Amino acid sequence: MIGIVDCNSFYCSCERLFKPELANKPVVVLSNNDGCIVSRSDEAKALGVEMAGPYFMAKATIEKYGVATFSSNYNLYGDLSWRVMETLRTLLPPMAVEVYSVDECFIDLNHIAPSELTEFSTHLKDTVELWTGIKVSIGVAPTKVLSKVANRIAKKHKIETNCVLVLDTPEAIEEALHQTAVEDIWGIGRQYANKLRLLQINTAYDLSKKSIDFAHRNLGGVVGMRLIRELNGMESIPMHEEHVSKKMIATTRMFGTPVTGIEQIKEAISTYTSRVAEKLRRQHSAASTITVFVVAKEATQPGSRFKHGPSLSTYIELPQATSSTHELIKPAVELVSRLFEQGRVYKKAGVIVSNIVPDSSIQGNLFAAPEANKNKLLMNTIDNLNFAMRNDMVKFASSGTKRNWKMRQELRSPMYTSRWDEICTVR
Repeated sequence: MIGIVDCNSFYCSCERLFKPELANKPVVVLSNNDGCIVSRSDEAKALGVEMAGPYFMAKATIEKYGVATFSSNYNLYGDLSWRVMETLRTLLPPMAVEVYSVDECFIDLNHIAPSELTEFSTHLKDTVELWTGIKVSIGVAPTKVLSKVANRIAKKHKIETNCVLVLDTPEAIEEALHQTAVEDIWGIGRQYANKLRLLQINTAYDLSKKSIDFAHRNLGGVVGMRLIRELNGMESIPMHEEHVSKKMIATTRMFGTPVTGIEQIKEAISTYTSRVAEKLRRQHSAASTITVFVVAKEATQPGSRFKHGPSLSTYIELPQATSSTHELIKPAVELVSRLFEQGRVYKKAGVIVSNIVPDSSIQGNLFAAPEANKNKLLMNTIDNLNFAMRNDMVKFASSGTKRNWKMRQELRSPMYTSRWDEICTVR
């Protein structure tokens, strides 16, 4: 059996953890630049606050009912996510936890007797909540897709299920499939959901009765075939080992205010490249391909639907893989000159590095002096200083000093668990 552990309204739960007075009160968390609502508590949902809706459209409701509002605090959320996952790794056998996202992970429960699954899952839930303070829901079933179905029902009916639901019989699985709309199936997006409804397939049960050939023709080939098998209790998406080293690393951000000058974009790209280089060194890797992209602001008419502006990107292959910040910043800034167009307004930029290799096996260059050891010592020293002192205590001049383009986080809570000067105090 496979389970999925899902943190309830995760970002909101993280904010409530250090503000217990917000328990059972409406809470929302905003996206980058405080633009949209990316997390909402059940109480906020009951007030009609829409998920992914623009903040300015919900502001009247939020102010009317006194909804607690926070900017995204990714340092806090990432740390608490790690604590939840580490708690589960402590309670389960090695390699039994597959992290799926910041607030979800699959767990292998094949070592638990079928008659003990509900009791053990409840024990996991209670322990995670006791040790971390984050409330979770757990769905258990023979396959990953069915465990997602179980988890959704457990979250929807928290009181009846105590946030734990085990689908361990054909009758229980069939009933759960009848309760699940086709658009709520893991892996079914909006376009496929509309297509299936036109074919009179309205629930997960309806889809489970379709043939493998139907899935191959109508649901993207192999992916759809696996989905049908999983809905019928046949494991087709196995547990995977966690990837310790990433094959691609990116840092992207929305600008706090629209940017029109090339110097501001170069500063942003230099800063993002520094972040990417730190991530490379953290996993003892180096990259030989660097990609830079910018997103222009789309001109829209009043009352028209929001549209993403055009994304422009370019890349360069480096002569040798590297994780040295200065060796990555120089080509990245040069790429900005290729992309920038005078007169355009830009709202986002990002840096991506790929072709990543271990830094212990970098291919040498016969035509360049071997300075890798010197660079590595310098980079480690900068990393240690910035980690200890925070706030980019040591940075490259190309990153700028004022950084007026930085992302807005006007309602951010303190980084309680990762900053000494913001640690939670008890009086």
